[in-house]
This record gives sequence, C-alpha cells and structure tokens, in this order.
Amino acid sequence: MQNVEFRNLLTGRFFIVLAFRMLATLLGWWVYQLTKDPFSIGLIGLSEVIPAVSCALYAGHVIDMNEKKRLLLICNYAYIFLIGLLLIPAFFNVEMHFNGHEITYFIYGVIFFTGIARAFIGPIVPSMIPKIVKKENLPNAVTLNQATFLISSVCGHAVGGLLIGYFGVKWTLVVIISLIFIASLFFWQLKQQHSEYKKENVNVVESMREGISYIFKTKEILGALCLDMFAVLFGGAVAMIPVFATDILDAGAEGFGLLNAASDIGSMCIITLLALVPLRKNQGKILLAVVAGFGLCIIGFGLSKLYWLSFIFLVMSGMLDGISVVIRGTIVQLKTPDNIRGRVLSVNSIFIMSSNEMGQFESGLMAKLLGVVRSVVFGGSMTVLVAILVASTNPKLRKMNY
Repeated sequence: MQNVEFRNLLTGRFFIVLAFRMLATLLGWWVYQLTKDPFSIGLIGLSEVIPAVSCALYAGHVIDMNEKKRLLLICNYAYIFLIGLLLIPAFFNVEMHFNGHEITYFIYGVIFFTGIARAFIGPIVPSMIPKIVKKENLPNAVTLNQATFLISSVCGHAVGGLLIGYFGVKWTLVVIISLIFIASLFFWQLKQQHSEYKKENVNVVESMREGISYIFKTKEILGALCLDMFAVLFGGAVAMIPVFATDILDAGAEGFGLLNAASDIGSMCIITLLALVPLRKNQGKILLAVVAGFGLCIIGFGLSKLYWLSFIFLVMSGMLDGISVVIRGTIVQLKTPDNIRGRVLSVNSIFIMSSNEMGQFESGLMAKLLGVVRSVVFGGSMTVLVAILVASTNPKLRKMNY
C-alpha cells in the first residue's frame, strides 16, 4: 500500500505499542517480584480499566468533535510524563526507603492515570485510518494495522523480558519512554483531521448515546464485540504467565519474556498470512470457530507442565486470536459510518479494555480462589461456552460475509 501518511501512522503505532507491551511485561514482573501475590497482578488491570472504561464514551465524543492529530500527540506526551513518574521508585528506591507495598501502590496510582490517557489514544488511530486510505483498501489497511500491532506486541513482550533480565527494571523503563517519544516524531508527520461537526450544535449526552445506539442496532458489531469481550475476559491466561514462568515452568526472566510473546508470535504469523491470502467468505462462522478453539488452547496451557508444550499452546491460541482480531476489526470498520466512527470505536475500546484488563483482574482473583492452574482451565472452559452461546443466539453474525 503506497501511502506515506498511512506508513507514518503505522510506524508511530508500532513504536508506541512496542512501548506499551514492554511496560505491561515489566509491570507484571515487577509487581509479582515485589509482592509474590498473583492477585497483585490482577490489580494492575483493575487500576487501568476503571478510568479507561469510565472515560471511554466521553473520549469517543471528543475524538469525533475535535482534530485527531492534536489529540493523538497530547495523549502521547501524557504517557511520557506518567511513565516517567515510575522512574522515581525505580531509580531512587534505596535513597527514599520505599518498601515493596509502597512501590506497588505507587504503580497502581500511575496506571490509574494512564488509563485515562488510554481511553482517548485507543480509538484515535483506527478512527484515522478510513480518512487516510481509500474504502476499497480498508480491509487490507485493517489487516496491516493489526499486523503492525501484533509484530510490535511480540517484540515488546520478548524484548521487555530480555531487558528486564539483563538490565533491570529502571533501564527498561528508560527504553520504554524513549520509544514513546520516537512514536511522537512519526505522528507529527500526519495531516490534520478536523471534525465534521460544529461543537456548539452538539449535545454531549446525545452524542454519546448515538454511538451506543448504533452498536446495539447493528447485530454483527454487537455480536463480534461481545464475543471478544467475554472470550478474552475468561481466557486471559497471559496475565498469569509471570506465575507460570516463575513457579510452575521455572523459566526465569528470559523464558518469561518469550512465553509472554508466544501468543503474539502466533497472531503475527497468521495475520501475515491473511494479508497475503484474505478470508473470502463465511467470516462469521470462522470467527465463532476460532474463539472456541482459542478456549481449548487456554485449557491446554493451564494443564501443561512442560515449557515447550505451554509455548506451543500459547502460539496456537495466538493464531486463532489473530484470525478473530482481523475479522472483528474489519466488521467494525466496514459497518460504521465516518461521522460516528470515534464513538463506535470508543465503545469498541470499552469491550477491549474491559476484556483485557478485567480479564487480568478476573485471572488474579480466580487464581487466588481456585489456584493458578484451575483458574486458567476454568477460563478456557468458559471461553468455549461463550462461543457456543453467541453462535446459537446471533444468526446475523453467524451468517456474516464481507
């Protein structure tokens, strides 16, 4: 796709997602080493998802009513400032006599505010794509966008683990902040995208309601989002990888980083294939089947006691999830008009954030109640059940073709 602006957008997104994935890897490892409590990992997700979900609907309104490039840069530099605050306990722990619980609470506080920034930055990039590429190129653009996301995720998880193992938490944080700054350099190259609305003619509450109403009226979008939310909510085994790597598989920091990247490796491989050989028909049925398969892989991962077998199950789960991501993303983009795209994608971000971060919290809570292995097997089983329920109750999604 010969489009310089699209390349700048994706390159910026590559660096910022790379940084975010490294940060997620670092925080899971850091907090578990400070507390030795799986539930503390779950609280990272809860700290971010509460403000992110609370602000998401208003964020969608703001995105649709304002110039998008400016908002993207504001969020970018807000992240640099907030993550920079984590350098305080990382570099000055000894001098300031922080204990493990104090550092953990400080991390939760910082992540709470990054959740607000995430409510805005999450929907901005996908909402900009349809104005940059032609409509006939949109399915390929969505696939390339997801491929970029997953490549950066793979690199972020793996490199994050390696940097933690070799250089420690504090210098890994420095690298993360540097990557977010590099992302901003590419975002500066984008053209401005002004709103089609005049602010004085728009009621905020009605604006937010319009986005929600559109999703509930469009059963294909609603079904795809619900399927993703509940599947990832219950299938969030990745949140417990620090525990598996440390206590069950004895993999160390380097093995943890690779295991954390395994599902993204699978997703990257399959999305690269889909970019070359797109799905031509029966996308709805394929979506339902791959979500059920994803749940079965999570069950296998939970029961495995061998590092290489756990790695394979996570790679397979990533491949199935990658197919799901492409189908779901294409359905949302193709079924959404330009004038409410920001609001629809913000509601989409609520589903994504509530599934990922609440999934992290649910995994931590269930691990505390049931034990780590049982909690993962339970989550995988519930994912299979969700796929069956959606298949039986949403015929429009089941028959979906694009």
